[in-house]
This record gives sequence, C-alpha cells and structure tokens, in this order.
Amino acid sequence: MPDDRLPSKGPRRHPNGNPVLSEIRVQISPRSDGKETAVALRAPLADFSQEGDPVAYAIDGNPGTGWALFPRAGQAHFGVFPFDKPSVHIAGAKLHFTLDQNFGSGAIIGKFRVSVTSVTSAPDPVPLPADIRAVLAIADSQRDAEAKKKIASYFRSREPALVEAKLKLDRFNKERTALEGSIATIMVMKELAQPREAHILKRGEYDKPGDKVERSLPAALAPLPPAAPLNRLGLAQWLVSGEHPLTARVWVSRAWERFFGTGLVKTSENFDSQAEWPSHPELLDWLATEFVLLKWDMKAMQKTIVMGATYRQSSRVTPELLEKDPANRLLARGPRFRLTAEMLRDQALAASGLLVEKLGGPSVRPYMPASGWDETSVYGDMRGYKADTGEGLYRRTLYTIWKRTAAPPTMLLFDSPNREICTVKRSRSNTPLQALALLNEVTYVEAARRLAERMLNEGGATSEARITWAFERATAHKPDTFELQKLASSLNARLATFAQNAAG
Repeated sequence: MPDDRLPSKGPRRHPNGNPVLSEIRVQISPRSDGKETAVALRAPLADFSQEGDPVAYAIDGNPGTGWALFPRAGQAHFGVFPFDKPSVHIAGAKLHFTLDQNFGSGAIIGKFRVSVTSVTSAPDPVPLPADIRAVLAIADSQRDAEAKKKIASYFRSREPALVEAKLKLDRFNKERTALEGSIATIMVMKELAQPREAHILKRGEYDKPGDKVERSLPAALAPLPPAAPLNRLGLAQWLVSGEHPLTARVWVSRAWERFFGTGLVKTSENFDSQAEWPSHPELLDWLATEFVLLKWDMKAMQKTIVMGATYRQSSRVTPELLEKDPANRLLARGPRFRLTAEMLRDQALAASGLLVEKLGGPSVRPYMPASGWDETSVYGDMRGYKADTGEGLYRRTLYTIWKRTAAPPTMLLFDSPNREICTVKRSRSNTPLQALALLNEVTYVEAARRLAERMLNEGGATSEARITWAFERATAHKPDTFELQKLASSLNARLATFAQNAAG
C-alpha cells in the first residue's frame, strides 16, 4: 500500500529498494485436535509482477526467489493467494500469516494489509487490460487470427492451472540450466567429412602448391589393419594392432622406469636410432608381447612386473655389487630412488591419515608460499592466492590448481614439469632446498604433527612401540634393532632438551 511517509510513497522502505516477498505461509489454529496445521496455497494472481519475478515465486518453497514489484513504486499492488482446498471453518480458529523477506533491508515492504475472504470461487481480481477489452468487444465471428491469439495468450497467463504449470516449468528449466552449467565442457577432435587436400609446397611457399600427396604409412612398417580407415581412428587401430614394432615396447619400458627408476631402454624419451641399447632386450620383447596378449591391460601388466622376483628382491647392496653395477642396470638389487613430486606429497598425507581420497571434482587450492604468484600472475586469478579450508587442503596432488608458467613452487622443487611443453621424461635431482621444503612447508609440517598425534593415540604405551608403529606406517616394514635404537636415542635426546627449556 502507498504511504506519504515512505520513500516514493512506498511500498518500499528504502529509497533505492525493491520490495520482494520471498514466501507467504499460512497456518490455521487450532484444529479439532488442538494442533496447528499448514494451509496449502496455489495458483496466485497479481495486478503486477516484476519481469522474471512473478507472484508465483512467493509460494514456490524457494527462499532465494520472490515476488518483486520494481519499477512500479508509489502505487498500490495486490496479490491473491487461493487456498488449495477449502478450509473447514472452526469456531474461534485463527489464521497465522508468515511473510518471509530474505533480500535484505532494501527489499522490506513498507506498508501492507492482509485480507481473507470465505468466497470459494472468485473472479479474476485483476482488471482486464484495455487491449484485451477492445478485442473482446469484437464479435467472435469477426475476430482475426491475431486477435484470437491475443485472447488465448492472455487466458494462459491468468488461468490458475496453467500459471502453476508454467511455474513448475520455469523451476525445472532453472534446475536444468544449473545442472548443465556445472558440467565441464571439453574440446574434442573430429574428422572432416571431406579431408582437405595436401600438396608439396614449391620451395616451401604456401601459395605455390605442387604435386598432391595422400595420407599413408611408412613402407618400412606394418600396413594398416584390414578395414581400418585412413584417418586418426585407423592410426590408433594400427598403433595397438600388435603388429606395430614400438607401441608395446615403449609403454612397458616406461612402466618399468616407474618401478625401477630407469627403463629397460634408458632413453625412454627416445626409441630412435639415437636411443641407448636395451639393458635386457629379451625381457623387453617378452613384456611387449605379453602386454599385447593381455589386450593392453595396463593394470594387469603392472601386476606382472611387481609380482616378479626382480621387483620383490631386497634393495640391500654389497660392495661387490656396487663395484660391478653402480647404477643397478643389471637389476641385481631392488631399486632405491626418490618419489616424484606428486607422490611425495600424497605419501606424506596418506601416512599421516590426512589424505582425502575423494575422486573427481574441480581443482583445489592447498597451502602455497605466501605471495608466490603476485608478481608472476599479473593478469591472472592467482594473485592474492588464498588456500582452501577443510578437505581442499588435503586432496591428492592431482587436483591441485595449476596454471602454465605459474606452477606450484614446491612441485617444481621436486622436478615436476612446468607444463609449458610436453615432458616425456622427468629429471631427478637432490638439493638442500628439498630438505628445507620437507621441514618447513606447511603441508609437511601438518602431516608430521598429525602423524605424531596418531603415534601417541594409536601407537602404544611405550616410546619403542610408538616408534615402531610410525616407522611401519611410513616405510611399510618394521625397524630393525639398530634403527629402533637410533630413533629411540634421538627421541630421548629431544625430550631431554625440551625438558630443560620447557619454562622458556
């Protein structure tokens, strides 16, 4: 209702506000059993609604929507909210009205009135618009198609059942739009229906095409499989046909490298004429043919490798072996090499019990050095980086947000590629900075603290039992007598130092 005391005569309270009624709820009290019950409302009508915020939003059960009145200020407006079912009159009963207004102080209604009628079937309270009255004044037999269309459209906008159905449709469309917006979009490659012609360019000049050339395979290699198309799909079928001399060998050599530190062909990034000769050529051939027989099952192939005696042997080294094979190319002992950057962080989180093993989802923002990207990401969204809270701090490193030219510093410290170019084989370095990162980087400090808490709560009652528990969790085997003695001695020395300085 308008009022001279309100800004622009209302119905808003705020000069720049827009009155919004989020929800209207009605309860009747008491019932015959003395309890209060909700009264369902349906198919409301109004004399005016803001575009996109109809009166039906006041009963849709969604607190984030509402009936809005912008831009018509200083005027009286009304909404009619019929009961879904006629209420049974009870002597002395009361109706309780709750008006939710969830859009802040600027959207509070300044003045309003609630009226109730016992009429069960009332005419549309909204006056007919002038253009509709003009059309209705024309005899039905004389109305053209446009006039009939206008009447039908107005009827659909006022008929309660149709209004309710439109409200449901709008809600479903919004839900569908939100769902579609949450699905990541990725680019895919697709063959042209008609491949472009390719020509030899005379002297390399793009505007001087020479002889036409067709797609084909090197004559020295196996031909395409029967019925394989001469396109990318055919190329993929050829690569995994089992007749290609390199596909299986390259893969098993790289898989071997992940378990032993060095591939069966040391130059795993290069299998060409410049490659190093395989250390075990017969083994490479056997693994390659086995991979094909396993139908390119990567998990089964990795199981084959780790179940072999070569992987299961001890990493203990003797002076004789070290002299004969310092790089362990003959595989006379188990491998010992540093984990990759991602595995190192994941292992620390897993050993401590902090690792969140949830699969999928958007990138997360774990702890990073302060102001790490404020200079290198001048125009990016990495400036003012803020770490997540909760599980985002402890997801697998695979899910860490990563931008080219702005890789996470700790990952680069442990030789992770920066992703600016394709890196087939990583380097593996050992520097004092890596030790400093493991001692001071927040993720590793929290992992160490969490592991210490679990040692005290789950490891046992004695220092030796707790050390044994933590050692086994971190290394997958129990400490021997020498290791246990050294760790216990170090712990006792630290406890003594702490006791001497506890007051400080």
